[in-house]
Amino acid sequence: MARQLRAEQTRATIITAAADLFDRHGYESTSLSDIVEHAEVTKGALYFHFAAKEDLAHAIMELQSQALRRLAREVDGWDCSSLEALMRITFGLTRLTVEGPVARAGLRLATGGVGVRPPLPHPFTEWREIVSRRLLGAVKESDIHPDVDIDVVTHSLVSFFVGIRVTGRTLESQLRLPRRVTEMWYVLIRGLVPVTRRPRYLALATHLEREIRIG
Repeated sequence: MARQLRAEQTRATIITAAADLFDRHGYESTSLSDIVEHAEVTKGALYFHFAAKEDLAHAIMELQSQALRRLAREVDGWDCSSLEALMRITFGLTRLTVEGPVARAGLRLATGGVGVRPPLPHPFTEWREIVSRRLLGAVKESDIHPDVDIDVVTHSLVSFFVGIRVTGRTLESQLRLPRRVTEMWYVLIRGLVPVTRRPRYLALATHLEREIRIG
């Protein structure tokens, strides 16, 4: 049992080290030797868990996918509107991005350099499904104008969110990300939500940003 626990801890250490390097330097510019050195493990330990660098990248993207699905299930268990659920999911992902390298690396890997292995869905495809379902719910709940094109808004929201993270990676600190996501929601809320319901969701965006900063 102790040996299994040590193996799991070593695997987690390797993944975190690889994610940190993939995020900072990119997949192509990171070697297995770099990961071994950064994780402070032996090459034998790394190869025991991962046969190739691509296996590590896939493990990181799988962890990111699991985190997204877990977050979506958690929010679905709350008594909140579809639009609030969607906002909480985006801010939840933002928190994960600020707190650790796996979410950051998962996005960088998804935007180039590594193919996604079935049955794992592409992160953006998974994202679109989650966003689309909640936007449809928001229309039914009259929190979004009924004449919006859900496909267009879904694509735009995912692109907006991903773009904020990609741009922020090179131009400013990750600590600025919660503010950028709040600004994104200010724009979307004013364009999608009926005037009488806007104050609630504008206030919610501010509140969710504050939760990340305090947390």
